[in-house]
Amino acid sequence: MGKILVVATGNPGKLQEMQAYLTGENWELQLKPDELEIAETGTTFAENACLKASQIAKATENWAISDDSGLEVAALNGAPGIYSARYGKDDRSRISRLLTELGDTPNRQAQFVCAIAIARPSGEIALQSVGICQGEILYHPQGTGGFGYDPVFYVPTYQKTFAQMPKKVKHEISHRGKAFQALLPQLHDLD
Repeated sequence: MGKILVVATGNPGKLQEMQAYLTGENWELQLKPDELEIAETGTTFAENACLKASQIAKATENWAISDDSGLEVAALNGAPGIYSARYGKDDRSRISRLLTELGDTPNRQAQFVCAIAIARPSGEIALQSVGICQGEILYHPQGTGGFGYDPVFYVPTYQKTFAQMPKKVKHEISHRGKAFQALLPQLHDLD
């Protein structure tokens, strides 16, 4: 049995995704208790990840992991940024708003950013990492996989949107994948 690592989410899908990155590690992932809600009051992805990990760790008296991620679009001065999930009521409305705001702008440069924080049971942040995946926003959605902005986020080196990529490829090259790759070598040293 590994050490308990509380995932600062109530979403079982996010827990499964994190579990996939931590395969072979000596951690037993658990969802945070439903009644624990942490306000994301930070101004950056890293601040929000640290805030959630620290507060969940203190409240549960266990190690905790949190991530905060979103899409930054150059022509929109980094929007939707930390408000990516709140940019609309669902994926379709978020994509629609993004494409409307971009209009015919030729600059389609964008990046997905993921910040991960792991906190000790005391709430002290033990590890942090940030992963970035560069791409561009298409004029129309393509592909049926993934979630969120995946159908309009195009990665030129792979000539596919996140929604068109096999899961394994997205897992490796995504912002979340890169953040976990940076974190994994340091996980063994935690005590």
